[in-house]
Amino acid sequence: MKNLKTWIACLLGAALSSGVSAQEDANSFVHEQSDGYEWPTDSAVLKKLDQWQDLKFGVLFHWGVYSVPGICESWPLCSEDWITRPIDSYVDYKKWYWRQSENFNPTKFDPEQWADIMEDAGMKYMIFTTKHHDGFCMYDSKYTDYSIAKGPFRNNPKKDVARHVFDAFRAKDFMIGCYFSKPDWHCEWFWNPYYATPNRRENYKRENHPDWWEKYQEFTYNQLTELMTNYGKFDILWLDGGWVTGEEIRLDEVLANARSGQQPGLISVDRTIQGKNENYQTPERAIPEKQINHPWESCITLSHSWGWVPQATYKTSNQVINILSEIVAKGGCFVLGVGPTPEGLIQPEVEESLRGVGKWLRANGKAIYSTRTTAHYNDGHTWFTADKDGKTLYAIYALPDNEKLPATIEWTGNIPTGRMKLLNGNKTVKYTCKDNKVIVTLPKGLKNEPVALSFKVKK
Repeated sequence: MKNLKTWIACLLGAALSSGVSAQEDANSFVHEQSDGYEWPTDSAVLKKLDQWQDLKFGVLFHWGVYSVPGICESWPLCSEDWITRPIDSYVDYKKWYWRQSENFNPTKFDPEQWADIMEDAGMKYMIFTTKHHDGFCMYDSKYTDYSIAKGPFRNNPKKDVARHVFDAFRAKDFMIGCYFSKPDWHCEWFWNPYYATPNRRENYKRENHPDWWEKYQEFTYNQLTELMTNYGKFDILWLDGGWVTGEEIRLDEVLANARSGQQPGLISVDRTIQGKNENYQTPERAIPEKQINHPWESCITLSHSWGWVPQATYKTSNQVINILSEIVAKGGCFVLGVGPTPEGLIQPEVEESLRGVGKWLRANGKAIYSTRTTAHYNDGHTWFTADKDGKTLYAIYALPDNEKLPATIEWTGNIPTGRMKLLNGNKTVKYTCKDNKVIVTLPKGLKNEPVALSFKVKK
């Protein structure tokens, strides 16, 4: 047996093996976004994208059979040479992993608690993992028995977990997203038991077994259809597993049916697959280097893992605020990865960090929500956003961790005119302008946290 702490390598390896770049921080391993962007032509989709871009801050829940032992989601099932496992035999490991479904009994499952905390954190949209690459369904699919609704939780009135999660967030008026993995390693028509499973892809040649591949296409189409027709109103379909394209699983047909039925304007996120069904791009665990003015979203974890793991270290409230400020200034939305516990709760350490973010956003949210980009968007630790009409600018000083708030903030460009105010408390602050440099004097006694200012600019 290897120490479970070595499983962190799994998180990094998943990124490396998907064609990603590494920077100094482990959290900077990313799935590269596609090379270009194709604007949708459906007016309802364009309208919903604009509404989504107003929201800025959301949550992405990874909760599944991997949460039971608190390990990396799905990836150790994949027989690629970067994988780290606690069991030396691959065959024995797969048997052990599949059996975790027999232990998944989240009797404290409380989606209303999740929704209350995320609402208080200032989040406005949510994405829930209905099925990760391991194929374990967090909803009551009629096309497989490998689901939360068929195991020890089957007699619980909340066994159809995804339905209750979605409904809890709809009650809070969140925009609702459905995460779904296109590959399914548990399905015999993707990883057929006749052959070994050498990598993440289907383990046979489609041209040699066209009937298997057709059955997989039908299986995936059926599962997507049951989600889009039986689980209420959705705003986003968030598809993971870019080594299978949407085209290969009849996504055009799924979207056409959904948008003409219960899901008008449904945003499609066929991740990393450039084209008409990648309605917004999704760089992972990092922020693009420069400002981007088409729809995009950074997905970044609160800890080092997407799902729950024991003894995790979580980002502080200030770290989350600073990440959010940079992303919004660069034109994106920020979806924060949170993993509920095996029992079905958001743990206190996560709640503490998120409630701190929410408290800041209640005072300074004008600098974040419903904003758009401004040409000069950064100077040092200061990030700039703008109202949609461009008449009011906001400056957010992203206070680095373990530093004290300075007495003055300086930047060049974005020269103010008239009064400048702190958003928190609406206090007027003093500033000077000389040689295209702005120096803002902060009032004494401010809390040691990021600061947001509002002002008009000279035209």
